[in-house]
Amino acid sequence: MVDMRKKRWSLIGITAVAAIALTGCTAGDDGSSDGSGEGESGGSDETLIVYTNSNSDGRGEWITEQAAEAGIDIEIVGLGGADLTNRIIAEKSNPVGDVVFGLNNMFFEQLKAEEAITAYEPEWSGEVPADAGDPADGAFWPLVEQAIVTVYDENSITDAPSDEEDLWTDEKYAGRFEVNPALGQATPQLVLASILSRHLDEDGDLGVSDEGWKVVESYYANGSPAVEGTDLYARITRGEVDYGVLPSSGIAARDEEYGTKTGMIVPDYGVPYVTEQIAQINGSGNDDKAQEFIDWFGSAEVQGEFAAEFNAMPVNEGAVEQANPEVVELMDTLERQDIDFGFVSENLGAWVEKVTLEYIG
Repeated sequence: MVDMRKKRWSLIGITAVAAIALTGCTAGDDGSSDGSGEGESGGSDETLIVYTNSNSDGRGEWITEQAAEAGIDIEIVGLGGADLTNRIIAEKSNPVGDVVFGLNNMFFEQLKAEEAITAYEPEWSGEVPADAGDPADGAFWPLVEQAIVTVYDENSITDAPSDEEDLWTDEKYAGRFEVNPALGQATPQLVLASILSRHLDEDGDLGVSDEGWKVVESYYANGSPAVEGTDLYARITRGEVDYGVLPSSGIAARDEEYGTKTGMIVPDYGVPYVTEQIAQINGSGNDDKAQEFIDWFGSAEVQGEFAAEFNAMPVNEGAVEQANPEVVELMDTLERQDIDFGFVSENLGAWVEKVTLEYIG
């Protein structure tokens, strides 16, 4: 680990193996947007512009309020993961945001390669595993880890399948599981990558077997499209669907709100994980405040409070003791899916294009 406290250096064009580690998904990343941020400008001495795809379920408001108490005035701008990544790259010649957090490794690797973020080693760097972020260059650092799981309500479902692919390919489940076709968001992209990673074939179309593409086709054809502004659990309790995908950090709050008892489909091959990261945006001109926010938000104290408030699983080892013990236990028991993230990084753009044109329309 580089030994530079509160120092910045420019990224030299680096190509690295990307990893989707999400997610949230999040603190839960559902790709929601709480504000457009249009017309704001980075580099302000008064207000720090913070970009994120992890501002849903009250997270954005909580972070804003807590930062204000710490003397840091911020404005949260929320977008879906892929859209936010593209926006930061598009703005790199005239940055609007000062800090970005919540994106997974894959998106941060894209930002690093585009020199849209600049390396900074936070004060808490020694409290997180070196390989959880960007050990090569220190361009981004880990905050929260969570699993992306297929969930259902055990109060109404007692015979859930043991494999998610049964949901998507068996006609008896047609229309009974929610599908989010918004592939500009991080979690839907991760779900797609998770499906295709189980059906890789070097001789197949875009490196995927015919069987794999048939599974994807069934997934989108048989699923019930997500309803914008309507929570998955609202649809479950109304009987509109029985199953859907959710970042693990969102389970406890929804069980409390909706009176559900969440069950999860955990196949033998495991479930995808996401690690949310944080970085300073390159060239915003607000370096001191950006670094102050990173030092504050990623600290054991704040991450511990965040974990307790939102049932998150912090990466900062000093914050784990404040996390919900049930969350810690859950993360210890959920098998991690083995995904070739390098291959995914090289092919995800083409996969998304194919799915959008052929299966979503």
